Amino acid sequence: MLVVVLGSLPLLAGQNLVGFANMTALDGYALFLDGLFAIVAIVIVLLTLRYNQDRGIMRGEFYPLLMFSAGGMMLMGHAVNLLIVFVAIELLSIPLYILCGLARPRVDSEESAMKYFLLGAFASGFLVYGIALIYGATGTTQLSEIARKISAKEVPETLLLYAGAALVLVGLSFKVGAAPFHMWTPDVYEGAPTTVTAFMATATKAAGFAALLRVFLFGLAPLASTWQPIIAGLAALTMIVGNLVALSQTNLKRMLAYSSIAHAGYLLMGVASGNAAGTTGVLFYLVSYAFTTLAAFAAMTSLNTAAGEDQSIEAYAGLFRRNPLVALVLGLAMLSLTGVPPTAGFVGKYFLFQAAIESNLVWLAIIGVLTSVVSAYFYLRIIVTMFMREPVAEPQPLSTANLGRSVALAITVIGTLVFGILPAPLLQLVNTAVTAFGVTMH
Repeated sequence: MLVVVLGSLPLLAGQNLVGFANMTALDGYALFLDGLFAIVAIVIVLLTLRYNQDRGIMRGEFYPLLMFSAGGMMLMGHAVNLLIVFVAIELLSIPLYILCGLARPRVDSEESAMKYFLLGAFASGFLVYGIALIYGATGTTQLSEIARKISAKEVPETLLLYAGAALVLVGLSFKVGAAPFHMWTPDVYEGAPTTVTAFMATATKAAGFAALLRVFLFGLAPLASTWQPIIAGLAALTMIVGNLVALSQTNLKRMLAYSSIAHAGYLLMGVASGNAAGTTGVLFYLVSYAFTTLAAFAAMTSLNTAAGEDQSIEAYAGLFRRNPLVALVLGLAMLSLTGVPPTAGFVGKYFLFQAAIESNLVWLAIIGVLTSVVSAYFYLRIIVTMFMREPVAEPQPLSTANLGRSVALAITVIGTLVFGILPAPLLQLVNTAVTAFGVTMH
């Protein structure tokens, strides 16, 4: 099904349509995100085929839940009405709550599901209340109408409108893991099955930013002078918190969780830019981050023991001697997350920093650069551990090679390298998506 979805996207290219009472749009922006979600889900399926078997969690509900969640993410990209944004968030979130607890009766997996469910429900309350306040102020939940009415001064810029926008920002910030709404991230990422964590770290983050771009860069664009410094402040705080706390982590999954928080900060920099360059940077970075992070998690699923997973950083000591290929893939992912050329991560950060500078957010770009330097410490520590350390204990047996994982590793490595060395094809797709952004909503 996912392959069919991916194959049908070129047939729909160039369309600019609206449907369902003008609440959803079919345009280049939505199709671009559909492609990203489909590729991520395909990689997750390839990894899960063996991972669930190795962990003794072969449960048939995994794949339908994954499809429902991916469908909610795709709906998020098509949403041009605040009500559809809320429906899409619930559709992608509820299956994820269940997937986090898939490894029951393992306590940390059940704890992960419960924390994500409780905090996610709380965040959804913020979001739906914010939508209600915006409706109360403008009389509509249609993003195009909200933008038109605010621009035409048909509605007063009252506290009601600003409070609604703030609550919507809180709800969406939770989904992307932005500070200070990030506290769920490390515990949920650590306790969930690794393939589910990979799905959350990439696709869920992309879905959250799909909504942030639509809502703030189109629907609430007339209020940019108000929300731009707030989102810039969130970006700075998120980059600082994510990178500094990651320094002290001894568990690789928790380190990648805080890394995910930090990268949400880099992406928020693009949103705060409030221009086409910022949107371009966000979309390009979502793709580069997805391939890079999937490569890291794909490598992590290769470590296996009868007792389960050991994702402590010490468990990766001497990995290059035991499995050079897996060590090289994980090392490449760490370099790309750092932003070292010629990886896709470097190109993505370049576009985001450039967008911030063009929007006179030079101070934010400087914070981005400095926190990237800080991140080099904990990313390179993984490389040093794998390539230059002796195992501190009896080496773990590695999971036997299988076709699904090999294909997933190949897809992620190719994406990380090709989009770093030859970014032009992806950039062309991104520019097409940005050009179509908002066109169908006028």
